[in-house]
Amino acid sequence: MTWLLNNLDGLGPIILTHLWLALVPVVAGTLVSMPLGWAASRWPVAKAILVPLSSLLYTIPSLALFVIMPLVLGTQSLEPINVQVALTLYTVALLVRSITDALSAVPESVTTAATAMGYRPIGRFFAVELPLAVPVLIAGIRVAAVSNMGLVAIGQLIGVTSLGLLLLQGSQTSPPNFDQIIAGIVIIVLLALVIDGLLALLGRRLTPWARVGPKAGAAT
Repeated sequence: MTWLLNNLDGLGPIILTHLWLALVPVVAGTLVSMPLGWAASRWPVAKAILVPLSSLLYTIPSLALFVIMPLVLGTQSLEPINVQVALTLYTVALLVRSITDALSAVPESVTTAATAMGYRPIGRFFAVELPLAVPVLIAGIRVAAVSNMGLVAIGQLIGVTSLGLLLLQGSQTSPPNFDQIIAGIVIIVLLALVIDGLLALLGRRLTPWARVGPKAGAAT
């Protein structure tokens, strides 16, 4: 990895830009998906519309969506917001079904007990249903985050700077600079693994009962 060692100084800003482009849509997409998944878990009509629509949305090729975004948003083609909005849509597409299934799987006895204790629908959602849905939600967010780490690189094809720059520059030299291409791939994969690991740790922190439950059951 000679190329990587010789160019470490200039990689920091590109790595930070890549992370910013990839992770902001994960946060935004999660916030958008929550009320949509909640609605889909409550009303069959909403589920019949939102779940298939989100699945269909994810089938749109990323490059095509990146190109369409400036026309939809009225932005310049090189603005990072185009990539971030597109990736937000992909995140929503991934999470709506996960959140819907997770909330639908909450036992009716649990929601009935919460209602009997005085919880209103919104309070019950945040205090009871959402915590129980956290494992599935985190799993969906992990998939979205790792997916976005790779998709951001494709945005380089429309001029939005990311680690995809290493892949593009390496492929355009004659002969191709395979050291640079491999360096770009390795960095993207490592970043994806780090983000995935951090999200897995977050999921464990948010669901302590999932760690102690089996042991407690065995002890009894």
